Amino acid sequence: MSEWTLEYRGFDPAQEGLREALCTLGNGYFATRGAAGEAEAGEFHYPGTYLAGGYNRLSTEIAGRVVENEDLVNLPNWLCLTFRPEGGDWFNLMAVELLDYRQCLDIESGVLKRQLFFRDHQGRETTLITQRLVHMAQPHLGAIEWRIRPENWAGRITVRSALDGRVINAGVARYRQLASTHLAPLSTDESGDDTICLQVETRQSKLRIAQAARTRLRIAGQEIEGKRQSVEEAGYIAQEMTFELAAGGEAVVEKVVALHTSRDRAIAEPGLAACQAVTRAGAFDELLNSHRRAWQHLWQRCDIGLDGGGRVQMILRLHIFHLLQTVSPHSVDLDVGVPARGLHGEAYRGHIFWDELFIFPFLNYRIPEITRALLRYRYRRLDEARHLACQAGYRGAMYPWQSGSEGREESQQVHLNPKSGRWIPDNSSLQRHVNAAVAYNVWRYYEVTEDREFLAYYGAEMLFEIARFWASAASWNAQRKRYDIRGVMGPDEFHDRYPDAQAPGLDNNTYTNVMAAWVLGRAVNVYDLIGERRRGELNDALALSDREVSQWMSIGQQLFVPFHADGVPSQFEGYEGLQEFDWAGYRERYGDIHRLDRLLEAEGDTVNRYKASKQADVLMLFYLFSAEELGDIFAQLGYSFSGELIPRTIGYYQQRTSHGSTLSRVVTSWVLARADRLQAWDLFQQVLQSDIEDSQGGTTAEGIHLGAMAGSVDLIQRGHTGLEVRDGMLRLNPCLPEALGGLHLRLRYRGCWLELDLEGDRLTLTAPESWVGPERIMFRDEIHPFGAGQRLELHYSEEERCWQPNRDCP
Repeated sequence: MSEWTLEYRGFDPAQEGLREALCTLGNGYFATRGAAGEAEAGEFHYPGTYLAGGYNRLSTEIAGRVVENEDLVNLPNWLCLTFRPEGGDWFNLMAVELLDYRQCLDIESGVLKRQLFFRDHQGRETTLITQRLVHMAQPHLGAIEWRIRPENWAGRITVRSALDGRVINAGVARYRQLASTHLAPLSTDESGDDTICLQVETRQSKLRIAQAARTRLRIAGQEIEGKRQSVEEAGYIAQEMTFELAAGGEAVVEKVVALHTSRDRAIAEPGLAACQAVTRAGAFDELLNSHRRAWQHLWQRCDIGLDGGGRVQMILRLHIFHLLQTVSPHSVDLDVGVPARGLHGEAYRGHIFWDELFIFPFLNYRIPEITRALLRYRYRRLDEARHLACQAGYRGAMYPWQSGSEGREESQQVHLNPKSGRWIPDNSSLQRHVNAAVAYNVWRYYEVTEDREFLAYYGAEMLFEIARFWASAASWNAQRKRYDIRGVMGPDEFHDRYPDAQAPGLDNNTYTNVMAAWVLGRAVNVYDLIGERRRGELNDALALSDREVSQWMSIGQQLFVPFHADGVPSQFEGYEGLQEFDWAGYRERYGDIHRLDRLLEAEGDTVNRYKASKQADVLMLFYLFSAEELGDIFAQLGYSFSGELIPRTIGYYQQRTSHGSTLSRVVTSWVLARADRLQAWDLFQQVLQSDIEDSQGGTTAEGIHLGAMAGSVDLIQRGHTGLEVRDGMLRLNPCLPEALGGLHLRLRYRGCWLELDLEGDRLTLTAPESWVGPERIMFRDEIHPFGAGQRLELHYSEEERCWQPNRDCP
């Protein structure tokens, strides 16, 4: 097995949706699913092309109310390419006898390849070899090459190359009752003998999209014109080319496509820009070479090598690959966020949630410029977050649970339970913890990069307004002499209200309250860190005072955290009084109970009555903070915290979690990495399999789970190396799983690259001659000098490889 190749042997229609998602090609500007060029949207196939930030709103009457949804729009299908022999049918994989089939995603080069050998109804045998790219260096270009070879016949062949703007958003079955026709046709045209053009516009957001396709033919190395004619209708244009081909001969079809929109910079008009780009583009081989070179440069920064990795190595690289296709260096110049399902499908309508919490750590240590740009997506929507807070009766800024084009709350009001067929209220917008995630991401980015300009001019303002929100959301409880935060939901979306309560929301979710305390304390630190002049400017701009900042600290020291009688932090206040759930009985009855909430609702019951979690909120704290950091936060709150509490808390919630979110196993694997390496590695492998094997049963076909993919990579990068920044120093505390012999990676820390090699009981750090980073490195709790050109080799015994649960936490 190649560690750089995702390969499929044989054609399985039922698997096409999954394969199309996993074989998506993209470059951070746009991405296209891995559907075949001849395939049309239907039961098995779903061609889809998505633009970063390409949203549109439509309204639908559902369950007696008008519901407005903003969707990431499925753009015109540029893949359309097919052929037919004279007197035969247009090529359709479902209508021929398939003699051989192989599909291969070249992860290293970003190229999707197919090789087919088939026999049609007339007994004609044909070989078709295809390859495709979405250009990583030139973000507006995509290209396809087809090689058609008649094996036992000769004659006339017609090739059809098209651009199809008649597409709708239909990639998620449960959304199909919603309005889905986002595109209005504008124009079709021919530009020269070999180029066709299509322009459409989104109906509400008025985003103009232009595509131009140049199609050329070669036989025996010579370019031929063939007989060409065009086919046009509203929103669709095609060009048909007819030519003669001998048995055993080969026709090479090249289709190069340019995509521009009215939001692009440095263009006069998208139609003209697309036509110019495709005219100036080189031949397929030229584009392939420059595309490969761009990916080579990315892999030099971003690869993680595993000793004896095999399939694990391949899937890890596949996850890095899809991360870099969703957000790439091209994202730096765009106003975009990170869709939770990538640019790979229409699940979650392409919205941005809190998944960046799992995505940014990888980028921070590789290409932090991307993180900076994505954080500025949040900064540009700070005014909208202020407006949301004001509408809800709070001060400061309240970021939405689901964000799209403008930063307003995009969470749906109702959602369809496919198990019951009922539309039920959706209260997920009560997940105020997204605010804490934005603040956390700002700080961790600064910690790794020491980007003081960003912190002073963007990050601090977000932190202060988020702190202001948490201070206003906290209410004083005179009886317990602490502050409460009421009416929220935690990351565990199974619980949205108390049993039999009319109003949604829960009180004192431990994860939310502890994160709020951390934000308030961190905002106070940053207030001092940014310096007197910038502090004065923000005081004036935000009507902020030293007195208000002191109040943040006071509230951050007195927030309430609920505990069970045995000292385990409670998921939320009142969780301990819920009923225990019959896990064994439901597994026996249903098998897959990941989405326990849907099963119970279909039965007329509610998960709100049970100690049953989609993902365990409290364990998120052990994921985000080291034991030392968490101890400091609990000390700030006036609660005791001991290492012994960690394994007890992990054990308690493990028994009560369905892992209904793909992120749940990321978190659980992380927190077990040093206490139970065997189980942690098993969970890590489940994370790896979640998309490639579609372990949630049909969800990956709707779009990959980008947070889980990035989380799996970060489990290797930080989880098993113990990588963190402590007291301004880079700290490493490795603990490799027994199944992993070693790993090799490059890291960028505060502008400098260093090489890290971990094998058995030896850690080697190498600094290039250009190293101007910190002069000390912390290994475990020991500080070592470190400088340019230095190679630092550190050894530790097998018994010392991992912390004990009562000493520390990952």
